[in-house]
Amino acid sequence: MITDPHGPLAGVRVLDASRVLAGPLCGQTLGDLGAEVIHVERPGSGDETRAWGPPFAGPLSAYYLSCNRNKRAITLDLSQDEGLRIFHDLARQTDVVLENFRAASVGKLGLGHDKLLAINPRLIVCSIAGYGRTGPLADLPGYDFAVQALSGLMSITGPVEGPPYKVGVAIADVVTGLYAAVAVLACLHARASSGHGYAIDLALLDCAVACQVNVVQAFLTSGQVPPRQGNAHLQIVPYQAFVTADDWLILAIGNDGQWQRFCAAADRADLGADARFATNALRVRNRDVLVTTLVDVMKTHGVEAWQERLQAVDVPHAPVWNHAQLLAHPQAAARGMKITVTDSHGQPVDLAGPPFHIAGTTLRVPTAPPELGQHTDEVLQELLGLNADRLAELRQKGVV
Repeated sequence: MITDPHGPLAGVRVLDASRVLAGPLCGQTLGDLGAEVIHVERPGSGDETRAWGPPFAGPLSAYYLSCNRNKRAITLDLSQDEGLRIFHDLARQTDVVLENFRAASVGKLGLGHDKLLAINPRLIVCSIAGYGRTGPLADLPGYDFAVQALSGLMSITGPVEGPPYKVGVAIADVVTGLYAAVAVLACLHARASSGHGYAIDLALLDCAVACQVNVVQAFLTSGQVPPRQGNAHLQIVPYQAFVTADDWLILAIGNDGQWQRFCAAADRADLGADARFATNALRVRNRDVLVTTLVDVMKTHGVEAWQERLQAVDVPHAPVWNHAQLLAHPQAAARGMKITVTDSHGQPVDLAGPPFHIAGTTLRVPTAPPELGQHTDEVLQELLGLNADRLAELRQKGVV
């Protein structure tokens, strides 16, 4: 197979003026795929996630480390005219701008997509907000926790009895960052033939609804609000966590053949022959009686014994691991789930690895998330030709 010497997005420049998670994650994803990503932050404080710790690796929080690899960082005060002019000059030489300013701030700062596209008609402007740029909620600040609550996601997460739960990671931010990357890639592809730029308007709320796929569709199809299932599945049975003789095990039985093989492995031919459980639809209908029976069945063996039995008959299952167990497993090493980079002080820093494995191209060697303003002089000299005296003047004014 012929292999390209550079990543699929080599030659694409991204100006990442976003902060916290959704936008920076989009920028990191594009950087993983070979784009040149320049993270623009406020002088002095920068992205607030830099301070969201402990834990820290040197001056950088684990939170900031999680979504800012493969970037260069500059500081720029966009509230000052000179800072805004520099941003516009950079936008003229950029393919993609990522921003997640509040709607009221975009026009005030001169960062609306109309202004940016007037400066660079081939630009792709990706705007990320809690509730998008339209609708009665457009001016509200967007927080993942609030969006999880409003989107219905919390109403279906957590134990059947008790309070609603959020997902254990900022999932609305994460999926929005990934949807943003998909939209940017689609527009880059379209621009190759159309020749013009695009404005993308993404909302955390929209993306949080979209990622609920079959559950939100169940409501649209039936008109019935989906009940909370805990660790069970709304439409498949048995598909949930069970306590074994010594620990938790996930059963993920997705079809009737797997159900029959499970019954054989469990030495419960009677369940396999029971007409009430013959099909998935019947198992869903008779969920309560079946699950009550399986609770006792699963306690007859420990996790290791169940794994041996279920692997032998190809029934989907999994033990419940923590991060230490996962990252100690050979699969994690085989897939590069943990990587080690070197920071600006020459110190090693462990990061979660990019998930991409693409034959036919050469993906970049990941670089450490940058310190605040680490590349300001380098970028402004390289792209705008600013000399040392001009940079010193801008720094004295607090523009950079």
